[in-house]
Amino acid sequence: MKKIIFLIVSFLWVPAVIHAQQDTFRPELAIGPSFGVNYTTVLFMPKVDTKMKQGFTGGVTFRLKTEKNLGLQAEINYSQEGWEETFDDPRYSFSRTLSYIEVPFMTHIHFGGKRSRFFINLGPMVGFYWGGNSKSQLEGYETNRPTEQHSMDVQNKIQWGLGGGPGYELHTGIGSFILEVRYYYLLGDIYKTRKEDVFSQASGQVFSAKIAYLIPFLK
Repeated sequence: MKKIIFLIVSFLWVPAVIHAQQDTFRPELAIGPSFGVNYTTVLFMPKVDTKMKQGFTGGVTFRLKTEKNLGLQAEINYSQEGWEETFDDPRYSFSRTLSYIEVPFMTHIHFGGKRSRFFINLGPMVGFYWGGNSKSQLEGYETNRPTEQHSMDVQNKIQWGLGGGPGYELHTGIGSFILEVRYYYLLGDIYKTRKEDVFSQASGQVFSAKIAYLIPFLK
Protein backbone atom coordinates (compact mmCIF):
# COMPACT_ATOMS: atom_id res chain seq x y z
CA MET A 1 0.00 0.00 0.00
CA LYS A 2 2.85 2.40 0.84
CA LYS A 3 4.46 1.76 -2.55
CA ILE A 4 1.14 2.48 -4.30
CA ILE A 5 0.79 5.84 -2.49
CA PHE A 6 4.37 6.76 -3.38
CA LEU A 7 3.85 5.91 -7.04
CA ILE A 8 0.57 7.84 -7.24
CA VAL A 9 2.16 11.02 -5.86
CA SER A 10 5.19 10.55 -8.09
CA PHE A 11 2.98 10.30 -11.18
CA LEU A 12 1.09 13.39 -10.09
CA TRP A 13 4.45 15.19 -10.24
CA VAL A 14 4.97 14.15 -13.88
CA PRO A 15 2.19 16.33 -15.41
CA ALA A 16 3.92 19.40 -13.96
CA VAL A 17 7.02 18.45 -15.93
CA ILE A 18 5.06 17.87 -19.12
CA HIS A 19 3.12 21.12 -18.72
CA ALA A 20 6.37 22.98 -18.07
CA GLN A 21 7.80 21.73 -21.35
CA GLN A 22 4.72 22.88 -23.27
CA ASP A 23 4.53 26.32 -21.68
CA THR A 24 5.90 29.30 -23.58
CA PHE A 25 7.15 30.96 -20.40
CA ARG A 26 10.87 31.63 -20.57
CA PRO A 27 12.46 29.26 -18.02
CA GLU A 28 14.80 30.34 -15.24
CA LEU A 29 17.45 28.00 -13.83
CA ALA A 30 19.20 28.45 -10.48
CA ILE A 31 21.72 26.22 -8.70
CA GLY A 32 23.32 26.44 -5.27
CA PRO A 33 24.25 24.84 -1.95
CA SER A 34 22.07 24.22 1.09
CA PHE A 35 22.66 23.05 4.63
CA GLY A 36 20.71 22.69 7.85
CA VAL A 37 19.63 20.37 10.65
CA ASN A 38 17.44 17.27 10.81
CA TYR A 39 15.28 16.08 13.70
CA THR A 40 14.46 12.45 13.07
CA THR A 41 13.13 9.32 14.72
CA VAL A 42 12.03 5.80 13.79
CA LEU A 43 8.61 4.37 14.64
CA PHE A 44 8.91 0.74 15.72
CA MET A 45 6.27 -1.94 16.18
CA PRO A 46 6.57 -3.63 18.70
CA LYS A 47 7.01 -0.23 20.29
CA VAL A 48 10.40 1.16 21.24
CA ASP A 49 10.45 4.37 23.26
CA THR A 50 12.26 6.91 21.10
CA LYS A 51 12.70 10.65 20.80
CA MET A 52 13.96 12.99 18.10
CA LYS A 53 17.64 12.84 17.21
CA GLN A 54 19.47 15.82 15.75
CA GLY A 55 21.61 15.45 12.64
CA PHE A 56 23.09 17.37 9.72
CA THR A 57 21.77 17.76 6.19
CA GLY A 58 23.35 19.49 3.22
CA GLY A 59 23.64 19.30 -0.53
CA VAL A 60 23.00 20.93 -3.88
CA THR A 61 19.69 22.33 -5.15
CA PHE A 62 18.65 22.65 -8.80
CA ARG A 63 15.56 24.76 -9.48
CA LEU A 64 13.91 25.35 -12.84
CA LYS A 65 11.23 28.05 -12.85
CA THR A 66 8.77 27.07 -15.57
CA GLU A 67 5.85 29.46 -15.05
CA LYS A 68 5.08 32.68 -13.23
CA ASN A 69 4.27 30.87 -9.97
CA LEU A 70 5.45 27.31 -10.64
CA GLY A 71 8.76 25.53 -10.86
CA LEU A 72 10.49 22.17 -10.54
CA GLN A 73 13.16 21.49 -7.94
CA ALA A 74 15.59 18.58 -7.64
CA GLU A 75 18.20 18.09 -4.94
CA ILE A 76 21.12 15.84 -4.05
CA ASN A 77 21.55 15.81 -0.27
CA TYR A 78 23.58 14.09 2.41
CA SER A 79 21.31 13.45 5.37
CA GLN A 80 22.02 12.20 8.90
CA GLU A 81 18.98 10.45 10.34
CA GLY A 82 18.23 7.80 12.96
CA TRP A 83 16.77 7.68 16.44
CA GLU A 84 17.53 8.06 20.12
CA GLU A 85 15.94 5.84 22.76
CA THR A 86 14.57 6.93 26.12
CA PHE A 87 15.07 5.01 29.37
CA ASP A 88 13.56 5.31 32.84
CA ASP A 89 17.04 4.92 34.32
CA PRO A 90 19.41 7.79 33.30
CA ARG A 91 22.38 5.42 33.47
CA TYR A 92 21.37 3.91 30.15
CA SER A 93 21.42 5.45 26.69
CA PHE A 94 21.32 4.43 23.05
CA SER A 95 21.36 6.40 19.79
CA ARG A 96 21.77 5.33 16.18
CA THR A 97 22.90 7.51 13.28
CA LEU A 98 21.92 6.50 9.74
CA SER A 99 23.46 8.38 6.82
CA TYR A 100 21.74 8.65 3.44
CA ILE A 101 22.25 10.19 0.03
CA GLU A 102 18.79 11.52 -0.81
CA VAL A 103 17.31 12.79 -4.07
CA PRO A 104 14.02 14.74 -3.69
CA PHE A 105 11.96 15.74 -6.74
CA MET A 106 9.73 18.64 -5.75
CA THR A 107 7.05 20.80 -7.29
CA HIS A 108 7.89 24.39 -6.33
CA ILE A 109 4.91 26.73 -5.91
CA HIS A 110 5.69 30.34 -5.05
CA PHE A 111 3.83 33.61 -4.59
CA GLY A 112 4.82 37.17 -3.83
CA GLY A 113 6.91 39.86 -5.50
CA LYS A 114 10.10 39.66 -7.52
CA ARG A 115 12.29 40.45 -4.51
CA SER A 116 10.46 38.75 -1.64
CA ARG A 117 8.30 35.64 -1.89
CA PHE A 118 6.92 32.67 0.01
CA PHE A 119 6.81 29.16 -1.41
CA ILE A 120 5.79 25.55 -0.83
CA ASN A 121 7.77 22.52 -2.02
CA LEU A 122 5.96 19.17 -2.40
CA GLY A 123 7.00 15.84 -3.85
CA PRO A 124 8.60 12.39 -3.54
CA MET A 125 12.09 11.51 -2.32
CA VAL A 126 14.37 8.50 -2.80
CA GLY A 127 17.27 7.80 -0.42
CA PHE A 128 20.26 5.44 -0.54
CA TYR A 129 21.82 4.16 2.69
CA TRP A 130 25.42 5.35 3.06
CA GLY A 131 26.39 3.94 6.46
CA GLY A 132 25.84 4.43 10.15
CA ASN A 133 27.05 4.14 13.71
CA SER A 134 25.65 3.91 17.21
CA LYS A 135 26.48 5.13 20.71
CA SER A 136 25.27 3.22 23.74
CA GLN A 137 25.58 2.72 27.47
CA LEU A 138 23.64 -0.47 28.18
CA GLU A 139 25.85 -2.47 30.56
CA GLY A 140 23.61 -4.34 32.99
CA TYR A 141 20.44 -3.28 31.19
CA GLU A 142 17.53 -5.74 31.39
CA THR A 143 14.14 -5.26 29.78
CA ASN A 144 11.19 -6.99 28.18
CA ARG A 145 11.04 -4.57 25.25
CA PRO A 146 12.81 -5.26 21.92
CA THR A 147 16.58 -4.80 21.86
CA GLU A 148 17.40 -6.34 18.46
CA GLN A 149 17.58 -2.86 16.91
CA HIS A 150 20.73 -2.20 18.94
CA SER A 151 22.78 -4.64 16.84
CA MET A 152 20.83 -5.15 13.58
CA ASP A 153 22.28 -3.56 10.47
CA VAL A 154 19.97 -1.72 8.08
CA GLN A 155 18.37 -4.35 5.86
CA ASN A 156 16.57 -2.16 3.33
CA LYS A 157 19.24 0.05 1.76
CA ILE A 158 16.80 2.15 -0.29
CA GLN A 159 14.18 4.36 1.33
CA TRP A 160 11.43 6.44 -0.22
CA GLY A 161 8.98 8.94 1.10
CA LEU A 162 6.79 11.96 0.55
CA GLY A 163 7.63 15.39 1.84
CA GLY A 164 7.14 19.08 1.67
CA GLY A 165 6.95 22.32 3.54
CA PRO A 166 6.93 26.10 3.39
CA GLY A 167 9.76 28.55 2.94
CA TYR A 168 10.79 32.13 2.33
CA GLU A 169 13.05 33.45 -0.46
CA LEU A 170 14.79 36.81 -0.76
CA HIS A 171 16.12 37.83 -4.19
CA THR A 172 19.20 40.07 -4.34
CA GLY A 173 21.66 41.17 -7.00
CA ILE A 174 24.02 38.34 -6.07
CA GLY A 175 21.49 35.51 -5.86
CA SER A 176 18.63 34.18 -3.75
CA PHE A 177 18.75 33.48 -0.01
CA ILE A 178 16.27 30.84 1.16
CA LEU A 179 14.95 29.62 4.50
CA GLU A 180 12.86 26.43 4.44
CA VAL A 181 11.31 23.88 6.79
CA ARG A 182 10.30 20.44 5.55
CA TYR A 183 8.74 17.19 6.76
CA TYR A 184 9.25 13.73 5.25
CA TYR A 185 7.10 10.71 6.00
CA LEU A 186 9.19 7.70 5.00
CA LEU A 187 7.07 4.95 3.46
CA GLY A 188 9.77 2.29 3.59
CA ASP A 189 11.14 0.44 6.63
CA ILE A 190 14.80 0.18 7.58
CA TYR A 191 14.32 -3.49 8.57
CA LYS A 192 12.43 -6.31 6.90
CA THR A 193 8.89 -6.43 8.27
CA ARG A 194 7.59 -9.83 7.24
CA LYS A 195 5.49 -11.89 9.63
CA GLU A 196 8.52 -13.89 10.77
CA ASP A 197 10.70 -10.80 11.36
CA VAL A 198 11.29 -8.96 14.63
CA PHE A 199 9.46 -5.76 13.68
CA SER A 200 6.26 -5.21 11.74
CA GLN A 201 7.17 -1.52 11.35
CA ALA A 202 10.47 0.37 11.40
CA SER A 203 9.78 3.56 9.43
CA GLY A 204 11.32 6.98 9.88
CA GLN A 205 10.08 10.53 10.18
CA VAL A 206 12.23 13.52 9.28
CA PHE A 207 11.78 17.19 10.18
CA SER A 208 14.36 19.55 8.71
CA ALA A 209 15.18 23.25 8.69
CA LYS A 210 17.76 24.59 6.27
CA ILE A 211 19.07 27.58 4.42
CA ALA A 212 20.12 27.71 0.77
CA TYR A 213 21.84 30.09 -1.61
CA LEU A 214 20.86 29.86 -5.29
CA ILE A 215 22.73 31.51 -8.16
CA PRO A 216 20.79 32.14 -11.40
CA PHE A 217 22.36 30.60 -14.52
CA LEU A 218 19.52 30.96 -16.99
CA LYS A 219 17.18 33.90 -16.88
